[in-house]
Amino acid sequence: MKKNFNYGSFLADNAVVMIFVIITLVAIPVSGLPLTSIIQEILTRIGRNCFLVFSLLLPIMAGMGINFGMVLGAMAGQIGLLFTVDWNIVGVPGLIFASLIAIPIAGFLGWTAGQILNRARGREMVTGYVLGFFMDGFYQLVVLYMMGAIIPIHSPTILLSRGYGIRNTLNLDAVRQSLDRFIPLRIGTISVPVFNYLIIGVLCLFIIWFRKTKLGQDMRAVGQNQAVAHAAGIPVDKTRILAIVISTVLASLGQIIFLQNMGNIATYNAHTQTGFMAAAAILVGGASVSRASIPNVFIGTLLLHLMYIVVPRAGTNLFGDAQIGEYFRDAFSYAIIALALVIHAWRKRANAESARSALRGAASKPEIEEPV
Repeated sequence: MKKNFNYGSFLADNAVVMIFVIITLVAIPVSGLPLTSIIQEILTRIGRNCFLVFSLLLPIMAGMGINFGMVLGAMAGQIGLLFTVDWNIVGVPGLIFASLIAIPIAGFLGWTAGQILNRARGREMVTGYVLGFFMDGFYQLVVLYMMGAIIPIHSPTILLSRGYGIRNTLNLDAVRQSLDRFIPLRIGTISVPVFNYLIIGVLCLFIIWFRKTKLGQDMRAVGQNQAVAHAAGIPVDKTRILAIVISTVLASLGQIIFLQNMGNIATYNAHTQTGFMAAAAILVGGASVSRASIPNVFIGTLLLHLMYIVVPRAGTNLFGDAQIGEYFRDAFSYAIIALALVIHAWRKRANAESARSALRGAASKPEIEEPV
């Protein structure tokens, strides 16, 4: 028998996506931006943001929700770039050098975060968010006081005038858009960052392969039911820690890719919105805190950044003030995370009620005596 289409479930699954599609379809003509300009911006933004969003997939698969603690990886990536600027290593080798410094730092921070999140089971997202604030204070201590005083810095141009502490903003001229220009491709007036997309493609293949490995299957089992996974002999705590470690390492590499495209680094706050922006993107793509896929990453990054491009200009044309468009953009971004979390909580509660009703119905069903 053909299963009836559930409109309520469809709307709940795709409410966030449909809201953003409607917003962008209305804002594009109002913005007055030429199509080539929009395409160029979208290609650039997807190339520099997708890697960060992909770092959220494995913790979601492991049942830990959105890893707001990914900002720890972003801090590690920034530290790697600081040393690259200090040593003046140019181009792609500079990015490789930054990655080699960032990966062990991110791995250690991810392991520490995983240990803490295992002790906050069921509250991983809130704990990860607070952990990001805590580690931000330690990061500020290292960069503002220890670099130049305890940690040797060779280039005096990146230090504050007092002789220690890193300047508020650094130019990344040595590695600026090194990946974007590594394989140049121009179609008319549109420049395509080919190498960025190749790296993203390799990451997609890695995630597809990883899901088929034993560790990937273990993560899926842990995400579905920890008690059953533990009974099956899967090391639940270790698997959850590995998910956070891989996520944090990917976030460090994603932050390096992001900042090399931007061409500068706000030393003390470039990482603060990383987790929020990545979470907003994956939720806009139709993911939830318990289910996410590769298409969710691409759809979400496309829709979120399309809104970021057209809404401020639409606000300028409608109200004569670009700041109003900025307010709308920020309001929608925060609202979308809240809406996704509310929908997830509602569906979780509805599924629990449905399961309890089914159990009560089975318990109350009268037994049929067999004829003698």
